Amino acid sequence: MTNSGRNRNEVSAIVPARNEEATIAACVQSLAGQPEIAEILVVNDQSTDRTAAIVTELVTSIPKLRLLEAKELPSGWVGKNSAVWMGAQEAQSEWLLFTDADTVHLENSSARALSIALQENAVMVSFSPEQVMETWFEKALIPYVYCRLASKFTFGEINDPRKAAAAANGQFLLIRKDVYQSVGGHASVAGEVLEDVALAKKVKGAGCKIWFGSGKGIVRVRMYRTFGAMWEGWTKNLYALMGNGEGSLSEFIRAVAPVMIVLIAALFAVEITESIPFAFGVLIAGILVLSVFYGTDLRKNGFSPYLGLYGIPGRLLFAGVLLASFRSHRRGRLAWKGREYPVGTPGASK
Repeated sequence: MTNSGRNRNEVSAIVPARNEEATIAACVQSLAGQPEIAEILVVNDQSTDRTAAIVTELVTSIPKLRLLEAKELPSGWVGKNSAVWMGAQEAQSEWLLFTDADTVHLENSSARALSIALQENAVMVSFSPEQVMETWFEKALIPYVYCRLASKFTFGEINDPRKAAAAANGQFLLIRKDVYQSVGGHASVAGEVLEDVALAKKVKGAGCKIWFGSGKGIVRVRMYRTFGAMWEGWTKNLYALMGNGEGSLSEFIRAVAPVMIVLIAALFAVEITESIPFAFGVLIAGILVLSVFYGTDLRKNGFSPYLGLYGIPGRLLFAGVLLASFRSHRRGRLAWKGREYPVGTPGASK
């Protein structure tokens, strides 16, 4: 496919926004500072908070910003997919940047993505954003999830055109518009909760080069500000991310089994020695061993090894969310931002 487009090497940023009053201004302002971005299209997905009002205020000082209003959600569509598809139809640039309302784009992020596309001859470039975590539950669960994802979606395999592995992160997904249109865009993955992975599979399956890498120092995101939002957010997609069926079962066991072994060892220590202090020492030693091994995994995946201190609650939260995600898939309904979606919508890629 050849590069064609009225605005060559320029980018249209498309931001779906549903009740994002806490984050939308920072996102838009970070995009506005990117010279390569010719237009910013915020698609207000029936927000009930001040999201639309905030964007309307920003339009007066950011000429390249436009606010689009999403209509009633079409049958068979996930809300985000419908919103970004609407934005894509309005976009005028050669490149489309799909990004979430809770992202902050650092200086030259768009330029770096375009440079990678040129160097790698890639039609899709995606970054896994740097994670901002402030609460204990964020520090416990998010790094653990990303470490497990890294074992399943290695950048090297994804970026190798000889291998079938394909993945992307919808928080920063840059794609050439002609390629996007040729594979059917988000209309072809309308019912997919993991729309970013599904779209990457379509692009790579069409014989096009994709590139996926770390977004540290390029784009950052704080995904969830409350425990409830985090639980719901991971519940909707963790089961699918971990591979459904046997894949999720093995991940559940991998998370829980080491904790159980440590607890059983401590109980045996009490039974054998009748010494509670000794058993407590066994428990602490076991926790420290798990934390050290987890810290090594964290360092390898770009996180601070000190987050290993959250390893035990991270494992337990992961197991709990994975079980909740499994149950949601079993009952055939996924909840997200006040909407429910059926699992396995006809026409979805999985």
